[in-house]
Amino acid sequence: MLFAVVLAAAALFSVPAAAGELQLPPAAKQSLDLLYSGHADQAIQIARQVQKDIPDQPLGYLLEAEARWWQIYCVACEIKWNTIDAWDEPRGLSDDDYLALTDKAIALAEMHIAQSDTAEMELYDGMGWMLRTRLTGLRGMHRATANAGLKTRAHMLRCLQLDPQMYDAYTGLGLYNYYVDALSGIAKVMRFFMGIPGGSKQEGIRQLRMAMEQGELTRVEARFNLAKDLRTFDLNYATALDVATPLVTDDPQNPFFHLLMGDIQAKLGRRDPATANFHAAEQLTVPNSPCAGHIRAVVAQALALLNKPG
Repeated sequence: MLFAVVLAAAALFSVPAAAGELQLPPAAKQSLDLLYSGHADQAIQIARQVQKDIPDQPLGYLLEAEARWWQIYCVACEIKWNTIDAWDEPRGLSDDDYLALTDKAIALAEMHIAQSDTAEMELYDGMGWMLRTRLTGLRGMHRATANAGLKTRAHMLRCLQLDPQMYDAYTGLGLYNYYVDALSGIAKVMRFFMGIPGGSKQEGIRQLRMAMEQGELTRVEARFNLAKDLRTFDLNYATALDVATPLVTDDPQNPFFHLLMGDIQAKLGRRDPATANFHAAEQLTVPNSPCAGHIRAVVAQALALLNKPG
């Protein structure tokens, strides 16, 4: 049934985007909806069908990479410094497949840009580099992360130069501006010697808000990352909760959104709502059984910390 929907939508893939509007085909929206409702495996199936239908376009490869990222995120998710997130981990078995998808998307976007530069292809190029940044950052590959971050920034700036209302570009720019400003003192010295442009956390927050409110392709990603950043770096738990709440409201079947909400509620001293969110994450069905087991382990640890005397 899902593939029938994809095939029926294939004729729409060539519809040009109007200024300020990224025209996503129904199949792409379906893949994202499945992903953010907690069904990464099904989202990958749709993304691969998109790749078959439009093999010379980056979109299908970006969609699959996005879905695979959440599988990697699940494996890396744990509690460190009393915070639930994906923390630095050594190289994983799925890294090569993930990076191959980002490379394919980047190569296709740059092929189109060489023929005719458009805001859409600049966005896709920047997204390919942004997806690489996630993994290299998780693996502690600092130079590779800096290089990918610079390329993300360059393509997103060019995208907005071509179309100032391509709001999805603000996700990449917002993350760049926020993280560059949030770097430690030593990292900022390294940034200076590497020639990496500076950033502003406040500007990054503004840009991520624009993306989460008006973007098409990266709306959920912008909201999730902004809520995490406000929690982790700014310790602004009340605002982080406001930003994160629609994630659970709109996609209550996503265990990662419940984990984030529970973590924020716990930091606000709200034990009962935090407990409810943690139990919701534990009870949700995750098709990938290793991921399900990992979520249960994180929840058990979170509940133990939450109920620890004193």
